[in-house]
Order: sequence, then structure tokens, then C-alpha cells
Amino acid sequence: MDLKPSGNLKIDTFSMRIGDIEGVELDRLHALSLSVGWPHRAEDWQFLRESGEGFVALDDIGRVLGSAMWFAHGAGFATVGMVITSPRLQALGAGQWLMNRVFEKVAKRDLRLNATRAARRLYLSLDFQPEKTVYQCQGIARLQTMGKSTNTRGDVRSLDAKDIPAVIALDAAGFGVRRAALIERLFAHSAGYGLFKGDTLNAFALCRPFGRGHVVGPVLAESDADAVAIVRPHVADHTGSFLRIDTHMDNGEFAAFLSHSGMPVFDTVLTMSMGKRLSDFAVDGATAPVTYALASQTLG
Repeated sequence: MDLKPSGNLKIDTFSMRIGDIEGVELDRLHALSLSVGWPHRAEDWQFLRESGEGFVALDDIGRVLGSAMWFAHGAGFATVGMVITSPRLQALGAGQWLMNRVFEKVAKRDLRLNATRAARRLYLSLDFQPEKTVYQCQGIARLQTMGKSTNTRGDVRSLDAKDIPAVIALDAAGFGVRRAALIERLFAHSAGYGLFKGDTLNAFALCRPFGRGHVVGPVLAESDADAVAIVRPHVADHTGSFLRIDTHMDNGEFAAFLSHSGMPVFDTVLTMSMGKRLSDFAVDGATAPVTYALASQTLG
């Protein structure tokens, strides 16, 4: 990270050059993610470009061969995502070349990302440390027959604009970093449910269009029962259609609820960090909210 990365990279008989992701047509970004089997639509790429910054790798005739993005939250933290290169190019150093460009832009920030199996060796070589497994749960949503938990505290209702400050505060307590701009942007694209005790928001879940259908996240709650209570309405809203949720939870009431609701584990990725670890962001206190579902694998 101490050396200034080159703006060009020679691979076999051709060269790659760096470009700003803002200057690339959405259909070319969409083609890139399709080439590695990722579900992102052009609209998903546009949302990410509005939420963060990034680079693309271009060949001599302007074809997009790779990408890398980062999403800064304040001066001290960022998540990294949409790091895409073909396996062949990654083996030849393209992934590291792109990441070195990212490091140049996010210098001195704590970093977090979610690594696919194919990319873990790259991130380990760059000194990212493994944290937790993320379970990608997805499928055709269905209302499951498990009864409503008696441990839910409060009333569930739809969220609206006046609830945004409370959602931002709860997300910051659970995620460990204030993500006001991202939460506001997510809110504009999402339906949301919150669990209230009186006027106090104790849990929330957002759901928005993504990929093959919809994705639920982020989900912040203090218990499995509360998390189930705020995700259940989204399952009801999308019964019979494709629904996805990315979670660190692999057992307990919440994990069982997802499986019974038509969203078994499809794949896993690995949360990795550079700098402060996930536990370093933890909020003290037994009733601190927990991030039950990520906003997405890219955004964390």
C-alpha cells in the first residue's frame, strides 16, 4: 500500500488501463457482472454508482475487463465491493492491481468486504483478516407455518420518512458506523417495517428490488424473535416470488425461519477486515442491536 500503483498493467499480449466507473455505460457493467455469474441488473449497478466510487479495468479497445468499488462512511471507514475480474486475469495480477488503486483512495480507513471463495486468496495476500461467514439465503418466498413468537416486544408497522433518523441511529448502533447517506438512499428504494415499543424503534428491516427479485436488508434487531417479526411481513409481501437475504446467522430461530420461508442457504462468502475487526465496532450492553442481515454483500 506504500507504493503508488501504476495506471496501466501489461497482461500477456495486451495492456489494461484504469478508468472511472462513472464514465462506463451501464450495459457494459451489467455484461461484466453477468460474465462471472453475479445477479446484478443495470439498475443495481446504477444504485451502487450513486452510493460509492470505483474503477474499471479497460483494454486497448475499451472493453471492460474488471471493476472495484468502495463505499466510504465518514473519514475512518469504508466497505469494498464489486471487485470483478475473470479468474484468468485475477491469476495474472489484475485483481491486486485494481485493489492497489482502491487502497490509494481509501488510505488510513478501516476496511471491510465480503469475499467470494475465488477471491479469498487475493484478500489474504493483501492482509485482510477473516471474520465471519455470510450465508446467502434465497429462493421462492412462502409463508411458513411456524407460529408467531410470543417473545416479540412491541408492534410492527410500515416505516415512512419520519422514521429515517431512528433507522439511521439503530443501524449505526448495530453496524458500528454511521451510514446516514446510504440509509437514506436505501430508504428511497425500499419498503420497510419496524418494531416499535411506544414511539421507540427497536428493530427494522428494509426490502428493495435486486437481481432476480428482491433482497431484504439491512435488518437490525435485538433478538431472533424481533428479527423474525420484521422480516415476516416482507416474506408475506413477496410470497411466490424470488427473495434473498444475506446473514451471518447460521442457527437459531431466525435462521430456521428463513429456511422454512423458502430461503435456504444457497452460497456463502466470508466477511474480512483490514484495520478494526467487527468485534472492535461492537456496542457495549446486552441489549445492543445486532445486524441480522446485510444491506448487501457489496455494501455490508
